[in-house]
Amino acid sequence: MSVGLLAHLYGQRPATDLAARIGKKGFTQIQLALWKALDDADFSEPGKLSPALAMDIGKSFEKQGISIAVLASYLHLHETDEASRSKTIARYKECIRYARFFGAPMVGTETGPAEEGGSEAEWNRLVQNVQELVKEAEQWGVFLALEAANGHLLHTAKQLRWLLDQVDSSNIGVILDPGNLMTEVNFKQQDDIIEEAFDLLGDRILAAHAKDRRFGEDGTLEVVPAGQGTMNYELYMKRLRAYKPGVPIILEECSPEEMRASKRYVESFLHN
Repeated sequence: MSVGLLAHLYGQRPATDLAARIGKKGFTQIQLALWKALDDADFSEPGKLSPALAMDIGKSFEKQGISIAVLASYLHLHETDEASRSKTIARYKECIRYARFFGAPMVGTETGPAEEGGSEAEWNRLVQNVQELVKEAEQWGVFLALEAANGHLLHTAKQLRWLLDQVDSSNIGVILDPGNLMTEVNFKQQDDIIEEAFDLLGDRILAAHAKDRRFGEDGTLEVVPAGQGTMNYELYMKRLRAYKPGVPIILEECSPEEMRASKRYVESFLHN
């Protein structure tokens, strides 16, 4: 198992420059969100990608010994406006179609923000849109990897398990991030949260995220780089190694100056 990072932690840069910076830090894999990480082209509208462009971007990273483990979208999957939703689905499908030319086996995403609980209409749109994207993924031999996240419509392990069961396809899986499942209410029961996530989702994990959580002085639950909080990483990594050895682990929430320390911290639990 190896530890990579979100490419856009460096902000938007040309692919060759970004690859060189990441390579110098000793990382060999990334999660790449095109419109968050690259400024070589305008990826805000569908239709810009081609096999040649995707391969050129992939080769920029390959020259630095870096693979693209996850091609990320981070687009709203249950929005109300029909025109916006159609554009979003088109952008997702484009990522899915060209993922293999980047060398990426999956397209990963959260589901989009929602009010507490979400409405029945939002849940219906989410299921419908995910089903549509999974059909595209099946055609292109790519995985759609979903991530549950606080503040999003899909925000618990149980909800994600429910959605997997609704779609019922071998081309859909999970990006696991226990930190996203923790709140000020349940953080003291974090071991139970971690165990439940693996019990429900362990067989469908395709990648994992690594950040940390801790209570701040004001009593709010903060998000910090891996190694700077009080999450039970020993348990997290132990379960990850047992359920899905070899999956990419992607660092979040750290600056370039903090990356190496977070990488060493996570790696310290992978060889015990």
